[in-house]
Amino acid sequence: MTSATFESILAVGETVAVEFKRCGNGIEHDVYESVCSFLNRFGGDLFLGVLDDGTVTGVPKNAAVDLVKNFISVISNPAIFTPTLYLAPELLTYKGRTVVHVHVPPSAEVHSYKKVIYDRMDDADVKVTATAQIAAMYIRKQNIFTEKKIYPYASIEDLRLDLLPRIRQMAVNHAGGRHPWENLNDQELLMSAGLYSTDIATGEKGYNLAALLLLGRDDVIMNVCPTYETDALVRRVNTDRYDDREIIRTNLIESFDQLMEFARKHLPDKFFLEDENRISLRNILAREMISNILMHREFTSTYAAKFVIKKDQMYTENANRASWEGFITPDNLEPNPKNPIISSFFRTIGRADRLGSGVRNLFKYSRFYSGQDPEFQEGDIFRILVPLNEEYSFDHQLAAETKKPSAVKTDPDANHKKTAGARRKTDKKTTAKTTAKTTAKTTAKTTAKTTAKTTKKRTGTEDKILDLIKENPFITQAELARRIGLSVDGIRHAVKQLKAKGLLSRKGSNRYGSWQIHLKIE
Repeated sequence: MTSATFESILAVGETVAVEFKRCGNGIEHDVYESVCSFLNRFGGDLFLGVLDDGTVTGVPKNAAVDLVKNFISVISNPAIFTPTLYLAPELLTYKGRTVVHVHVPPSAEVHSYKKVIYDRMDDADVKVTATAQIAAMYIRKQNIFTEKKIYPYASIEDLRLDLLPRIRQMAVNHAGGRHPWENLNDQELLMSAGLYSTDIATGEKGYNLAALLLLGRDDVIMNVCPTYETDALVRRVNTDRYDDREIIRTNLIESFDQLMEFARKHLPDKFFLEDENRISLRNILAREMISNILMHREFTSTYAAKFVIKKDQMYTENANRASWEGFITPDNLEPNPKNPIISSFFRTIGRADRLGSGVRNLFKYSRFYSGQDPEFQEGDIFRILVPLNEEYSFDHQLAAETKKPSAVKTDPDANHKKTAGARRKTDKKTTAKTTAKTTAKTTAKTTAKTTAKTTKKRTGTEDKILDLIKENPFITQAELARRIGLSVDGIRHAVKQLKAKGLLSRKGSNRYGSWQIHLKIE
């Protein structure tokens, strides 16, 4: 690792993939907990000899070699690490201090340290004890598509065959007038869609979980997925509870219809023209959010999926088999199908487009609908947030931006009367302006240097916190955590760093006080 790379890591600070450990003459237990959590999540980099705030203290130079030997001895001991592993620590020299760097790759196994399983959440190592969490970890590690699980005793009577005529017509309409499903009988259509298959490993044949979720009777779905539901809520007035609510526990085809109707009921359909044709921004945004929450969720999880409409935003949450953790943008988008059978079915009937198009569509049309960008957060809980602004209109905004200012009428006589007085004040103002300009330039240069230096040290999370505090100085840490998508502990850590950098302070009590920013936020 180069010094430049190391410095950039220090500037960003601890993340889900970076951990700093002080380390004196020996290695503490929390070092191995971090190794275990990195192995069980997405991998990461561990630095021994660095404080939590990024200050490099180093490890004793004469003890560095022994530290590395002890480290390797512990991780290769089956009585301590299960399964064991091999890592190759490297010694870095930074400003005369020695730092031990350990790169931990993600593992295909689930590891435990002293018989305890650890997982990485934000910048913390967390013990995993719940059976459901451990099962989800194994699913993520083994890249299992749970939608392919076969139920050999499920029969065609367990399916809603009355939905198939409509599904055939939807496939035909989406294909432009002709589709192979049009001429297939029911069983052939189900096999063509991958809903009836054979498990090559066991030889089992039958309808899979995807078939039961897409077309199953409600009682059958509750049998195979007892916790399956989608909770649709409106929280505009009664934010603690709800203004309207629907709990949907039916098949995915009719769930889509009911959720879309819920969105139409509670969201305005603003006027918008695209290529001289009127399109429904509301329907486009709702369609992308709803199809995502139905196609890409992990159905074996007990976490209830949500579709929530508030005054200033709407968002969805669903359990997810994450391949990494962080915010998704059109630039870093790497489509990763979570349920390929269900996704293909939705695309065939026109309820979804090609993989990745949902992110691009939401970024495109959210700007027309509210003037703001959406947020996508990948993690064990996948979140989509689309801002709302009932007063915003793209047409009105466009007209305001293109409207030319009207000419200002002047009174020549009035200007003539003011000229004499203005001349008498010129000499005094000239001196004052010169002094003010000189002072302003000096202050601006100093402020710019200080701002640039301070901004360079801020992380993306810290910038988001400052932006939200600028909007609402009374915002709570819990609300910051929800808006940004971090844990409360993660927000507390970031706030602590901002205070240490002199960018943020608290005025008044923790309960009734407000935040004060000591830097101009652009």
